Amino acid sequence: MIGLFKVKEKQREQAQNASRGGGGPSVKKQSAGELRLHKDISELNLPSSCTISFPNGKDDLMNFEVSIKPDDGYYQLSTFAFTFHVSPVYPHEAPKVKCKTKVYHPNIDLEGNVCLNILREDWKPVLNINTVIYGLFHLFTEPNSEDPLNHDAAQVLRDNPKLFETNVRRAMTGGYVGQTFFPRCI
Repeated sequence: MIGLFKVKEKQREQAQNASRGGGGPSVKKQSAGELRLHKDISELNLPSSCTISFPNGKDDLMNFEVSIKPDDGYYQLSTFAFTFHVSPVYPHEAPKVKCKTKVYHPNIDLEGNVCLNILREDWKPVLNINTVIYGLFHLFTEPNSEDPLNHDAAQVLRDNPKLFETNVRRAMTGGYVGQTFFPRCI
């Protein structure tokens, strides 16, 4: 019977805390990764052509989207959306990044996987989300045919840059490159 009174008393305290904005039982302790990510996001210094959004709300910082609209290069004026999933052990593990926009690009395959060295072997805990976003931005201003995921696009970029430019334009305006259809992103 005494245990029941303690349970009721604890429930009353939690209800009072919740009504005063104290959070009550819904308060979740943040992981070290969440704390670091919160710091990274608060210190973001993005180019004006990049935006960040939280489709699941500000309570889910570990999953967000970044839109990049290059202002130079082959991909100028198109918009590319990326999803970021950040592990609770961040920054000891790089964020998982996928391109939601189907794109003809040597460093992004048709499934949206991204080939960026700082997301793989060159990741270090001193790097942050800002660095990753700038790295993605750089992929659009300077595609790298030497470390490709889309080998066909990389070969065209190396062998025939004018054809590569034509293929990129065709893909961005909503068309076929070879047998692959690309939705409009310009």
